[in-house]
Amino acid sequence: MIGMALIRTIVLCVCVGGAVVSLLACAPTPAAKTVGLILNEPEAFDGYTLFSLRQSKTIYLIDNSGRVVHRWDLDADALFARLLENGNLLTFANLDTVRAVREVDSNGNILQECSQGFPHHDFLKMPNGNVMMLSRQHKTAEEAIAAGADPDFVSADGLRVPHIVEARPTGPASCEIVWEWSVWDHLIQDFDSSKANYGVVAEHPELIDLNVRPPELPKRQGEYHVGMVYDPRYWIRGNGIDYNPELDQVMLSARFFGEVWIIDHSTTTSEAAGHSGGKGGKGGDLLYRWGNPRAWRAGTPEDQQLFRPHNSQWIAPGLPGAGNILIFNNGSEASEFLRGYSSVDEITPPVDGANYRLDPDSAYAPAEPVWVYTAERPSDFFAPYISGTQRLPNGNTLICDGVHGTIFEVTPAGKTVWRYVNPMTTNGPLRQGEPVPLTLLRGAERQTNLVYRAYRYAPDYPGLSGLDLTPGEPIELYATPSQD
Repeated sequence: MIGMALIRTIVLCVCVGGAVVSLLACAPTPAAKTVGLILNEPEAFDGYTLFSLRQSKTIYLIDNSGRVVHRWDLDADALFARLLENGNLLTFANLDTVRAVREVDSNGNILQECSQGFPHHDFLKMPNGNVMMLSRQHKTAEEAIAAGADPDFVSADGLRVPHIVEARPTGPASCEIVWEWSVWDHLIQDFDSSKANYGVVAEHPELIDLNVRPPELPKRQGEYHVGMVYDPRYWIRGNGIDYNPELDQVMLSARFFGEVWIIDHSTTTSEAAGHSGGKGGKGGDLLYRWGNPRAWRAGTPEDQQLFRPHNSQWIAPGLPGAGNILIFNNGSEASEFLRGYSSVDEITPPVDGANYRLDPDSAYAPAEPVWVYTAERPSDFFAPYISGTQRLPNGNTLICDGVHGTIFEVTPAGKTVWRYVNPMTTNGPLRQGEPVPLTLLRGAERQTNLVYRAYRYAPDYPGLSGLDLTPGEPIELYATPSQD
């Protein structure tokens, strides 16, 4: 009887007004999930996800339950990071006087640093141990106009030209360039016959038109347009690179051209600056381009399929779709010109040995992707800049909606089976139930939990073997409780 009375005391309580109800009825309603792990279905690929706040000194590795299993605390803001097979982290360091790519150990200690060129947006470790970096070169307004640029599109500060650099480490804080490629060596223009690079653009898909400009952008520098500020220095805005060791080729995401480009890495640096040599026989000219045939006068607006793309990549051997190209297709906020939603597109390139088939009088194949992910209502998935994607071993695809700090996984049928919202903001971590604050960025209100890119690693990935993967607390539990 005493036991029953005790149980009755535990399960009953008195609510406002004196009514006796169960504890369940008296308990506060749980706050809706706003950050951290939102969804984890059985179909999700079990692994560890690496990510960080877009500009942060801390990199997190979490399990599928959203618990932190490892973190790296760095001494400089990192754009994003890659976990190497040796257990080290390759990351970007945004320093006061220089930008560098660093390799750090499991405790964040710097092992090697390379700052050749002007690294930005993307970098990777090559099979030979070298580091490949997306860099850029500065060309003055005078140089741009002499090369055939329309003066109306050239700022007083000139142009920023995509430049890819491969560097070999020569010491803990030094490296040397062993191969490089620049857009500047592969131009064509039909604006001014008295200037360099003059030719028939439509007859040279292997070359890059110096006067292509996104149609939705105004000409005047600093002018706001649909949440953006136009900066004419960036007429291409390269934002992602990938390397295919089997083909010995490099891929570049050309954001404002709405294309992905492939170039030959088997060239010498001298050949990469010219139009012959290498396995493809074309030197550093484009072997393949896809997404917007208007960029070389081979199509109409209806033919454009990529809109401000990021993070184009070959699907690695052994994964479903191996050899295909996966692209985060951002879309554009200037929706009256371009579409106002994002997708992830997978295409099968028409590879033919070291080259790619191009039918006369047409653009490069394919006519359409072999797989596309969009939200059921397309506008529900819209990340107009940053962001990325990754094919997983079970055939699912990891997607990073960087603008909303959201990482999610979808099946080939498009079902979302895992979703995580970055709880870390520029003002520190949020607690579960708190909305993500907004801030003014690029002329529009943006969330403060941006994630540039994320990667998922399988439990048997070699780089995990030396890490202590004991699950800790979810990031949102680091936050100080709100004071009501």
